[in-house]
Amino acid sequence: MDTNLTQTSSAQSRRILLGISGGIAAYKTAELVRHFKKAGAEVKVVMTPDATRFVTPLTLGTLSENEVHIEIFPENEAGSWTKHVSLGLWADLFIVAPATAQTLSKLVNGACDNMLTAVALTARCPVLVCPAMDHDMYIHPSVVANLDTLRARGVEVMEAEHGALASGLIGQGRLPEPIHIFETACGILEKRAASRTGSLQGKKVLVTAGPTREAIDPVRYISNHSTGTMGYEIARSAARRGADVVLVSGPTALATPENVRRIDVESTQQMYDAVQSHADADVVVMVAAVADFTPEMPSDSKIKKDGTARALALKPTIDILGALGSQKRPSQLLIGFALETDNGESNARSKLERKNLDWIVLNNPKEKGAGFGTTTNKVTLLGTSGAKVELPLMSKDEVAEAILETTLGKANR
Repeated sequence: MDTNLTQTSSAQSRRILLGISGGIAAYKTAELVRHFKKAGAEVKVVMTPDATRFVTPLTLGTLSENEVHIEIFPENEAGSWTKHVSLGLWADLFIVAPATAQTLSKLVNGACDNMLTAVALTARCPVLVCPAMDHDMYIHPSVVANLDTLRARGVEVMEAEHGALASGLIGQGRLPEPIHIFETACGILEKRAASRTGSLQGKKVLVTAGPTREAIDPVRYISNHSTGTMGYEIARSAARRGADVVLVSGPTALATPENVRRIDVESTQQMYDAVQSHADADVVVMVAAVADFTPEMPSDSKIKKDGTARALALKPTIDILGALGSQKRPSQLLIGFALETDNGESNARSKLERKNLDWIVLNNPKEKGAGFGTTTNKVTLLGTSGAKVELPLMSKDEVAEAILETTLGKANR
């Protein structure tokens, strides 16, 4: 079949989690990974220990450009004890291929003895199961009952294909060809894009990210350690949900996420002006680490070192988030961030109320793996209704997805 995979928009920028169990058909999954990568999807792979006997993690890790997960508690990895949770939150679609008779039984009975089955219990996304085994196993009443149970629970099940089997027999039990799995997956992704909780199709989302810089003189400024990563991941996640995304960014070294309009600013005043120009957004997520103070009288010329001490007079910057809260429409969702080192929850809840927010995302730069300059974050979401959602340490792209899934989902109930 000659299919132009690069034109399959339903897979573009989607997150595919591929679970591989221990059957001879596991060798076909290398081609399946290539199909998704060629279509612009991000792919992560989880394998059962037995699956590594049929196809190597090195092969799949090279093709997917991501680490392959096998052990339920990876060693020497931050957040390893909750990795199955973060993977389940990360994925747009979880595919189990091949799904052996044993793995099917574990999925039905809630067994949790490897990374694949653990992820299956935590995944919030659609699940596509692709069984593969010998014909007599496939038609055995216990396997048939397990597949029926999975279907009744809302799991998508692809029928095995008919043909030559590893046993030498001819019959139904072959893993569907990778291109057929890919096409079925794209159909599921299309349906989810239209119906998923928190879909932002037709909505405008405003995100701020990065630091601001307050000039002392033409060559010096006050700033902070923000890299902008968290805000950029939220903008990317919102765009993936179909939103019209405007990203107001302080100085960063990051590339603009796909399908995102970016406005570059430096000072807090410039960020305020840009935000006010797009304050009509349906959803506003204020992630930027905005300076609290700015020099009262910045110098027009470089201040020369002359051996004497100098005092720098500072004044408060304009309150961007407070201004948005004071003018918030009833239908608008306003989400702020709070980076707190002490009395975190009480300070964050005070900010939530004072600035008329719907949600605030609290994190602590003193916690390992959280705050500025890391690829991970650990946050707590606090809502006006008293809601409190604590997320484990996860990569920032996973945190972004979880933030939107939580705040948009609860806002729509």
